[in-house]
Parts: sequence; C-alpha cells; structure tokens
Amino acid sequence: MPFLPFTYTPYLSFHYMMFVPYRQSIIIRTALSLAFPCPFNVKYKESFRNEGVYMEGILKEGPRLRLRRAGEADIDYICDLQVAKDNSDYIVPFSRTDHESIIMQAKASMDIIIEERESLERVGYLHVTGLLLASKEQEWTHVIIERKGLGYGHEAMKLLKAWAFEDMGAHRAWLDCKDYNARALHLYESEGMVREALIRETILHRGVYENLVILGILDREYRARKRAGLEL
Repeated sequence: MPFLPFTYTPYLSFHYMMFVPYRQSIIIRTALSLAFPCPFNVKYKESFRNEGVYMEGILKEGPRLRLRRAGEADIDYICDLQVAKDNSDYIVPFSRTDHESIIMQAKASMDIIIEERESLERVGYLHVTGLLLASKEQEWTHVIIERKGLGYGHEAMKLLKAWAFEDMGAHRAWLDCKDYNARALHLYESEGMVREALIRETILHRGVYENLVILGILDREYRARKRAGLEL
C-alpha cells in the first residue's frame, strides 16, 4: 500500500529562528512554555471545550474519519509510516524514544492517529506541537496519509483545523512543506492555508540544498471558511 506524505519537518526550526536540531528545538520550546506559561489551569484550559472527549483520547470526528491521541500501541505504526519508502524524501523521522516521550506526556506536543470511524483502521498520523504556548500557536509538524486517492487528506485537515481552532482555541497554525511537493501544497492551499514565506536552500538532503514553503492559517480565516460552508 503506497504512502502519501504531506509535509516535511526541518532540522532547523524556522519560526523560532533557533539553529538547533529539531529534537532539541522541541525540548527548548517545551522548557520555555513551562517557564513562561499562560495560566493553563485558568485561561488556557477554557479552550478545552471538549475536554471530556479529549481526555478519553478522541479529539474530533468527521463523516468518515476521526482523530485520536496516539497510544503506545501506535508507536510501531507511526515509526513505519515515517520511514516508508514514499515518505523518506519528505519526513525527518522522530526516534522511537521521542514518540514514547511525546505519547507519555501529550502536553506541549502530541502524536495523533487518523482512523476510519467504521472500521477503526488507522489511515494516517499527525504530529502537533506548541500546545502550551501562550501565543496559542500550533505547528503541524508531520502530516502523513497512508491511503491516498480517497479524500482522506482533505477530511483529516478539516478535522485538524476544527480541533485546533474550535476545541483548543488556537490563534494560528502553521506548517512547512518542500517546494516541489506539489500534491501537498495543493492540499494545504485548498484547505485555506496561505503561503507566508519561502526559506531558500535550508535543508541539505542527499547532497542537494532544498527549499521549504511556510504556510499558515489564522483563527479568523478558519471561521470565515466555516461561515462559507467550506469546513466541517
């Protein structure tokens, strides 16, 4: 079964302008969010409008798919997706240890499984970080759809946006994508994400310097799409 990668995670964290490996940037951003948090137990917790479902693991449900928090039983699946042949040019994989830590804590960042509602079969994986930032800005780091050609990428993105902006109270979400990943760029832009920047020759991949496109969406842009009937 072919895999369909939709985004690329750089070793350099552009948005925070920190020239450190991505794993270290996660540690640094987590430490900063803990050192200078928003009043999570009061103000930010209000954004957990669906807190009961969130705590149970189900984040959002759509017509065919649902998003849920990944568990330990999903780690092998996630690791296999990251290193699948069709993904290797687009994804910088996290280690198994990274995923174990992310899944155990699930605070500043989270692994998310995309699965079919009826069969409960897994069809993809997402990684989201920035969940404790006072700025309420999320980074959608990994977006991998295993089953392509079924419209699952569009539904997964709609569910992710609904969860981020409606349930989590996010102000902004962003991601990066290699500039030649035309399929992914089409998906993101058709789902309302705006090209914000081009980082030239920022990644050295197999001896070639490659460009990254930064795309983002704001809460007001999401709500305008919602009013226009373009969201779930």
